[in-house]
Amino acid sequence: MKPSRLILIAAALIVVAAAAVGFLYWKSVNPVQPGADAGPPAALAPFAAARMPQPVPQVAFGDGTGARVELASFKGKYVLLNLWATWCAPCVRELPALAKLKASVPGHRFDVVAVDVGRGTASDARSFLDAHGAKPLATYVDSNLALLRAFGAYGLPLTILIDPKGREIGRAVGPADWDTPDSVSYFTVLSKS
Repeated sequence: MKPSRLILIAAALIVVAAAAVGFLYWKSVNPVQPGADAGPPAALAPFAAARMPQPVPQVAFGDGTGARVELASFKGKYVLLNLWATWCAPCVRELPALAKLKASVPGHRFDVVAVDVGRGTASDARSFLDAHGAKPLATYVDSNLALLRAFGAYGLPLTILIDPKGREIGRAVGPADWDTPDSVSYFTVLSKS
């Protein structure tokens, strides 16, 4: 075999090896989220998967007893963090759907955390959830608007999907149909990963 032909073969093997290494590196920094490889179902519009998972800000808010809760306390499970307010009509309309989603998806690896970002108390939020078909949702409040600032919210509702490592992997600005069969299936598959 001619030396020039050997050089071409060696160069081709180097290019193939470099491409394989590059692809493996790309896959390591751009992982496909389990259950999300086909993307979220159309029913979840305006929900969109993040191009690159980002650590969520470590912000505290209150629970139904007034105790402080940090997002880090949910590590190890997928969390659908929903920011809502009693005066936000689209928020109020989607609360029952979020409650049905929470009741439909196994809770050991998935949770819906709906946080009232209005100026009311935990008692006000609990009464509102109960009166609007959202009893399965736990009571969380953020009356100092820390979550709105931390996530750069410019409108409500805002919903953030957080993975078990505490990274934002998706976001919906505006209401979505959280309780359709396709939506429940999407989050069920995700929670089993």
